[in-house]
Amino acid sequence: MASGTERGSRASGTTTRRRASTAARPAEADPKQGGGNATSVAQVRLRPDELAELQQVMRTLDLHSLSDALREGLRLLSREATEVAAAQEIRDFYEGGRAPTPEGVRPATADELAAADETEW
Repeated sequence: MASGTERGSRASGTTTRRRASTAARPAEADPKQGGGNATSVAQVRLRPDELAELQQVMRTLDLHSLSDALREGLRLLSREATEVAAAQEIRDFYEGGRAPTPEGVRPATADELAAADETEW
């Protein structure tokens, strides 16, 4: 059910607000979230092409709301940030040098590294 400040179609995932806020603000605890943890509301502006792409992703991944899709995106960003931080820690530990390979493992050749870089998922 849309609040008094929202208008639009939940099915299309678009709403317009009469007033906008750039900061996240606390919201009432959602009993469906469990544990009584308070949630926050955040706004994002999307261009029409970004919204269309997001809606396609939602259909593909069977995500039922914009909130579900954005939470999934944030989860993936968090995982990537953790991996980037771990890689930086390794570089810092080895002071820019190469990390040693395990015993019996040959280092990758330049061609193997280039092929891995070109791999698309």
